[in-house]
Amino acid sequence: MRAPRGGGGGWKMAAGGGSAGRPCAAWLLIAAAALAAVQVSAVEVHTPEEMFVENGTDAKLPCTFTSVEVISSAASVSWSFQPEGAATRISFFYYSNGKSYPGKDIPFKDRITWAGDLNKKDASIIISNMQFRDNGTYICDVKNPPDIVVKPGEIRVRVVEKDSLPAFPIATVAGIAIGTVTGLTSLISIVVCLVIRKNNSKKRYSGDPDIDARLGM
Repeated sequence: MRAPRGGGGGWKMAAGGGSAGRPCAAWLLIAAAALAAVQVSAVEVHTPEEMFVENGTDAKLPCTFTSVEVISSAASVSWSFQPEGAATRISFFYYSNGKSYPGKDIPFKDRITWAGDLNKKDASIIISNMQFRDNGTYICDVKNPPDIVVKPGEIRVRVVEKDSLPAFPIATVAGIAIGTVTGLTSLISIVVCLVIRKNNSKKRYSGDPDIDARLGM
């Protein structure tokens, strides 16, 4: 008789242990649901792909971004530079909480000016007195916690001889040329259509004296 009771008691303890594990499983399910409900957003950084700058002039490197989070004091901007042909990047500028921190022992010493406004989602900078050695890729990285950065913006800058750039941007000149060609093509098409229509009208009514007289036939 004792043996069955002891065995029954053992089974009861096992059952009790299983019920004790149920709250842990429930908490795990709740935690997983909470993590799934959190929407992870990203900061999107926008820069031009390429810029041409005249030697000895000041260059504004534009950088804007989008973020669903409110811009806070934790937001920051960092700029780095990868010289033409080099494999490493040089960090040369940092901005956070309304203060600029330009690097000291860098090629851009005393040449960097903050030209952005984080409240307007602008992280642009100005580099004065651009030199040929400044050719390379400039990287703009923006952080606005808890948003994460998917990919920093990159600008390939090419420094050219002064007065060698066209008076109008290449894109503007190309747009004007394309617009002119398109307009001339449309005008020629209209003239051709009118001529063909007139000829068809003459052929259709030829033989009628009254109509021929009106058409000048």
